[in-house]
Amino acid sequence: MSVLSGKKVLLGISGGIAAYKSPLIVRLLKSLDAEVRVVMTPSAKDFVTPLTLSTLSNNPVLSTFTANELDNPVWNDHVELGKWADLFIIAPATANTLSALVNAKCNNLLIATYLSCTSPVYIAPAMDLDMYAHNANQENLKILKSFGHQVLPVGEGFLASGLHGKGRMLSPEEIVDFIEKDLEKSLPLYGKKILITAGPTYEAIDPVRFIGNHSSGKMGFELAKEASKLGAEVLLVSGPTALELKDNRIDVRRVTSASEMFEVVMENYPDTQIAIAAAAVADFRPDNSHAQKIKKETGFNTINLVPTKDILATMGKEKKGQFLVGFALETEDELKNAIKKLKAKNLNAIVLNSLNDKGAGFSGDQNKISFINQEGNPTDFELKSKDLVAQDIFTQILKHYA
Repeated sequence: MSVLSGKKVLLGISGGIAAYKSPLIVRLLKSLDAEVRVVMTPSAKDFVTPLTLSTLSNNPVLSTFTANELDNPVWNDHVELGKWADLFIIAPATANTLSALVNAKCNNLLIATYLSCTSPVYIAPAMDLDMYAHNANQENLKILKSFGHQVLPVGEGFLASGLHGKGRMLSPEEIVDFIEKDLEKSLPLYGKKILITAGPTYEAIDPVRFIGNHSSGKMGFELAKEASKLGAEVLLVSGPTALELKDNRIDVRRVTSASEMFEVVMENYPDTQIAIAAAAVADFRPDNSHAQKIKKETGFNTINLVPTKDILATMGKEKKGQFLVGFALETEDELKNAIKKLKAKNLNAIVLNSLNDKGAGFSGDQNKISFINQEGNPTDFELKSKDLVAQDIFTQILKHYA
């Protein structure tokens, strides 16, 4: 999932030949699930049509201070437009636009909107090489940086004039990639590695039958998605589940048994800053797994069980600075048993959920939890969808993680 997903992005287009790239910027932003609105200078319409931009953005394109509706002038509210945006991209930003931005020369709707905008601003310059190198433009770029705006670098290559050099606007892909990486740096878990386990484990009786549980993996998957939204690099170790996940910051490793999960977890645990053990790992496995399917006619009366490796206890024992969070699913003396597990396994926190809470627990889309910190103090939450529960858990983790 992109950091731009769900963002309200305002794209400002000024009148330069590089405006032909602007529709591709809109398309890329929309493909990342951003909401896009476009404001352009009147001269920008010489290079790209509002019809193209409105079709791609699914929003009206504004270029003047007023519009006529039923022969009556209506104000295009630049204040509302500026306040609406989560971020403002000006691409291309011509020399004339750079000068207007610096000097608050409010002679078109784009500049008026910029002056009303309080969100982060990204500026993608576009001009010929001697114009770009001119002291006046370089000074304007320095001033815009001093305002706290992000001024993107320019590309180098053949220019509209036929010359070769610096000054061309970056490609749409480069612009979006620059903005994504810049936004990620401000996220609270940027640069952190988080390990999350999810789902059940299946312990084989024979090639067909197994010992398992009803865990769907939904809670662990929602935790992984929330960690990614917060900027983390996530390793999700999942037992058997039908869930799918596509996110370039989440590495999903599929395992089946507790021993397989143990191996993957312990291999990656030393490089982890935060670990969340949300998987419902089987406590026991058959002493002997039959190589062939046990025939019904043959039958069997007993299955000898032996304990599986305690993944969470091993993580607690080998903890070297990691913030370790466990899960406790209880049916009686919930808080007492959860705190006992917290202490016994050397955890930094534990998430308690009870099978006694109607609508919560395995398989469903909702959960009701208590987050218990290292001192044993619980914070209780109401029944919520698991994506919102994941948000609550990470809010608590960020409060206690140093």
